[in-house]
Amino acid sequence: MMRIQYLGQVAMVHRTGLAIATCLLLSAGCSADIARDNESDGSPAAAVSTAAPSAQIEADAEPCAAADPCAAAQTVAEADVQPEEISNLRYFTDGNGVAIRGTDPVAYFTEGMAVAGRPDFAYTWGNATWQFASAENRAAFVANPERYAPEYGGFCAWAVSQGYTASIDPNAWRIVDGRLYLNYSRGVQRQWEQNIPGNISKANENWPGVLGES
Repeated sequence: MMRIQYLGQVAMVHRTGLAIATCLLLSAGCSADIARDNESDGSPAAAVSTAAPSAQIEADAEPCAAADPCAAAQTVAEADVQPEEISNLRYFTDGNGVAIRGTDPVAYFTEGMAVAGRPDFAYTWGNATWQFASAENRAAFVANPERYAPEYGGFCAWAVSQGYTASIDPNAWRIVDGRLYLNYSRGVQRQWEQNIPGNISKANENWPGVLGES
């Protein structure tokens, strides 16, 4: 009877040993399979991300934190601060793109009066075509356009001081401290002349912001 029990225990131990050995072999086989799979797709096991979930959440919440495309988008947005349609309004022009309704800007300074320019003495600057009464006046303007071009893009000085833009009459002009100012009409000019320093100061504050509001 005891011999039978002994043989049973031996058999049980033998089966247990076989089971353990089988598990060890299977485990080794699985590890080898994983290694082969990783080698086949070029992704070594060591390359698997172990980043904490919170770090990934933070990265997703701030996609522009270190992404070049976002920086490029910001650069484009900054470039759009001065759109082309606003730059085209830098100087008041007529339907043909001519500034001061074809009046020679240099003549205001040299002759003290509004003088009509000629198409054959023209020069393009500041998104506008400027016409001059002579080749000499054109050359003077080309050499220093900021000196002769009217203030506030050639729009009515009174209107700009009030926060908007308006067209001009070339005969409603005045030079103040070496700068040319134009107005909508002579009547409006007289209103502007009631407080020239104050109106210039207000217009300087409004310009060029009024271009975007017009």
